[in-house]
Amino acid sequence: MTELIAQESELHVLMREWRRDLHAHPETAFEEHRTAAKVADLLQSFGLEVHTGLAETGVVATLTGKAAGKGMIGLRADMDALNLQELNSFSHCSQHDGKMHGCGHDGHTAMLLGAAKYLAEHRDFAGTVVFIFQPAEEGKAGARLMCEQGLFEQFPVDAVYGMHNWPGLNKGEFTVHHGPVMAAMDLFDIQITGNGCHAGMPHMGVDPVVVAGQLIGALQGIVSRNLSPLDSGVVSVTQMHGGDAHNIVPDSVTLSGTCRTFCEDVRAQIRQQMANMVENICAAYGATGTLDYRSGYPATVNDPEHAALCADIAGSLVGKEKVHQSEPPSMGAEDFSFMLRERPGAYIWIGNGSAEGGRGLHNPYYDFNDEILPLGASYWVSLVQGLQPAS
Repeated sequence: MTELIAQESELHVLMREWRRDLHAHPETAFEEHRTAAKVADLLQSFGLEVHTGLAETGVVATLTGKAAGKGMIGLRADMDALNLQELNSFSHCSQHDGKMHGCGHDGHTAMLLGAAKYLAEHRDFAGTVVFIFQPAEEGKAGARLMCEQGLFEQFPVDAVYGMHNWPGLNKGEFTVHHGPVMAAMDLFDIQITGNGCHAGMPHMGVDPVVVAGQLIGALQGIVSRNLSPLDSGVVSVTQMHGGDAHNIVPDSVTLSGTCRTFCEDVRAQIRQQMANMVENICAAYGATGTLDYRSGYPATVNDPEHAALCADIAGSLVGKEKVHQSEPPSMGAEDFSFMLRERPGAYIWIGNGSAEGGRGLHNPYYDFNDEILPLGASYWVSLVQGLQPAS
């Protein structure tokens, strides 16, 4: 139970330097030009075959081991930052106003770079490893675009793996799910059209604000009263826009929000129930309603066989007791789900330590924990060395 890459080793120091440089220069979806260039330059210096331009700023590199075997696996790290103003004051804080690595993608990139360097220097594995540095995870579905542009046709991997840091999970621990990991996330906008009038004479019009209030309450009943208690779902109305004067009932109101699920049947059921409620509740008040429902990221679901393999690999590094395999999934969303729809694999969490003091994901005080860089890179190396690709 020893990390292959030691704390404060030469490679750890390099990964920390890479990570902090990336943190200081955050780039958001499809704008990761400096990041991609740095990643490509480093991979080329390690001796890997590097491909650029997939999904605009994506970088893919391949490395073949010296042991017998012809299999091919993919390892993925996301590179993009958030549109978030950083509030930290340390020396490597963001130099780009309004942009921040608030989700740890700088650390994910550094760990996979570290693994690529280690494997290039040792090559004690079979088959070929495809290192996938993906742009635009944060809301822009860079993984989907990579797949649409032929990622797995150009690099026909047998399986693909991902990893995300997890604040609140102790440093030196992992979480592996044997099914759903992250939820599907869909967006909706509801337009309610009534008939504006004087606020002192509401009987002269149709008040869309009242209709919106009724609809917000009804939407919460979908999960509590329409879904099976054994199914999971969240319907959240996060925006309400309508009216611009105290004494005027507006013509229309717009409601917006998200729906999150793990099961495709539940996803479809929520969408249909929402459509029914919008049509009928609006009609009951004499208003009209339209639902614009847009499918976003699908659920991230691990293949159980590959999840078990990942759990074994993680356990070999930190001990089985530090690999949690019965934790509930998260209602957050992740576009690695598109890759897992194309190929089997698994997406795991690595402990980032305490989330106190603003160290939670998407928080302006977040910072990736550099102490876990060696463990994350060691996990990737061990996964490659431990797999037995098809010959």
